[in-house]
Amino acid sequence: MDVDSASATASIDPTTSISVPEGLRLHTENTTHLLLSANEAFLNPVQEFNRDLSVACIRVWSEMREQERQAKREAGRARKKAKVAKEGTSTKGTMDGEVGKETGETSQPAPLKATILEALSATGLRAIRYAKEIPLASRVIANDLSPAAAEAIRRNVSINGPLAQERVHVNQGDACALLYNHRSSPVDVVDLDPYGTAAPFVDGAVQAIRDGGLLCVTCTDLAVLATVNYPEKCYSNYGGVSVKADYCHEAALRLVLHSLATAAARYGRAIEPLLSLSIDFYVRVFVRVRYSAIGVKRLIGNTSTYYVCSFCQAHYGQTLGRVEEKTHQPSGNVNVSARVAQGPPVDGRCPECESKLHLAGPMWSGPLHDKFFVKEVLKHVEGSEEATPEAADAMRSTSAEGTEAAHAPAKATGVTTNSAAEAGDGDFKPKYGTAARMKGMLTVTSEELDIPFFFTPSRIAGTFHCITPSLDDITSAILHAGHAVSRSHAAAGSLKTTASMRDLHDIFRAWISTHPVNREKIAMGSPTVKLLDKEGSFQANFKRHPDLASASSKVKLVRYQVNPTAGWGPGTKAGGKRKRGKEEKGEQ
Repeated sequence: MDVDSASATASIDPTTSISVPEGLRLHTENTTHLLLSANEAFLNPVQEFNRDLSVACIRVWSEMREQERQAKREAGRARKKAKVAKEGTSTKGTMDGEVGKETGETSQPAPLKATILEALSATGLRAIRYAKEIPLASRVIANDLSPAAAEAIRRNVSINGPLAQERVHVNQGDACALLYNHRSSPVDVVDLDPYGTAAPFVDGAVQAIRDGGLLCVTCTDLAVLATVNYPEKCYSNYGGVSVKADYCHEAALRLVLHSLATAAARYGRAIEPLLSLSIDFYVRVFVRVRYSAIGVKRLIGNTSTYYVCSFCQAHYGQTLGRVEEKTHQPSGNVNVSARVAQGPPVDGRCPECESKLHLAGPMWSGPLHDKFFVKEVLKHVEGSEEATPEAADAMRSTSAEGTEAAHAPAKATGVTTNSAAEAGDGDFKPKYGTAARMKGMLTVTSEELDIPFFFTPSRIAGTFHCITPSLDDITSAILHAGHAVSRSHAAAGSLKTTASMRDLHDIFRAWISTHPVNREKIAMGSPTVKLLDKEGSFQANFKRHPDLASASSKVKLVRYQVNPTAGWGPGTKAGGKRKRGKEEKGEQ
């Protein structure tokens, strides 16, 4: 369609001055504008939090990687200086030129740029945001199998200004084939955000990443990951079986990490989870992939099966192996060896209530997060809120100017801008639409204990048929007993603690001593009776503990999201007749 005919059937959006062709609608998210039709590509606006978080995490990771490179360079300079000083003046003259190069007397190298591969791009929204909001992103590959989606991505790139047009490279093809093709030319970041499971793409993804690169994975199939309704499907996709318990969403995270870790280990690579979140109807993990023989050896010690009580939900972990590490004193090298683990950790029945035990796993039992990384992302998000309204307006107006240039007649060759967003300025701080929730989630995550799993006081109270104590009561009792305790991001009203289930049950028995249970309503011989009849090993103290108040509880934070829209969820695949039919009728 030529310019004249396009302008005849297009309308101008009054807010952005973007020309919107007939049959399309304008969608704006942060720095990025999209022209969407009802049946071309899949976009879920509920996942704006996912996209905001991804931009922040990739940006912080890229900056940390650059800092690591500079630190390594400084260490090399120090070694060179020490070597020259040790060898004395006889060789100093011959070393002057080399040392000068290594000690920073020459100019600093350019920052380390990142190539990002989004394997399942759909509308291109995520890829365009990466290009415009991550200063160290030099190239973003936006891929989709659908020719219509690829064409939509090209259209959306063309209206988002020169920076997006320069950095975003659109590819139409099979995601697995693209990932395998990048084994010989690895990328720095791979982002997998499929509709459903990411399992088919994991093997190619771990091979397509450069050493120290970042792998970002979303899985929305929680009907498989967070239930025991389809154990065969969960095992075939993730190599383990989930749990039937309150902490099933944390188990889902650990199953995804297990699948990533085992896939990477086949190629001599190890994962380092930076941030692992259970969010709404999906899980999202950010892991760093390193080439590490020692890391591969350690994997067996970070993989466990769990025996889970069918009644009280007590869990008993069994690692697949024991890892022993010894440091060689003269060289300082660490020798890692693995041994077969001993088990089982319990007999055939739950030690607490004598109910049946069900097997779960194997799954990742190591840390879910890197606390330093989480705090750096939190700092970045807090800093982004300091961006002035003028900067935000400049960012949006520049994008609109780029759009006008794209739709203008041929004589309009481009647009001149001073916007930090378009210039790729490292000082540019995007304002996130979901910043409040990001701060809340990251704050809780930064305080979360690195242990599996959480518990909910209401669930334990249900097993005892007693009144539920407040979170402050339970937390104080745990702290007085000498155990650590934290909140969990995965569920509202949940706690993580180093206390055993026996200790938690003893706390509830002490609570029941002042809040009696009506035993007449409890069936004789039930597991509840067995729990009530046990004697407590200590007397719990419910007096408010000095360490009760955490930093996150002193400020108002959106820790746990309420349902954002009516009928919210993972949505329907692009082209789904049922959803499209409703949209045409104006239904939500």
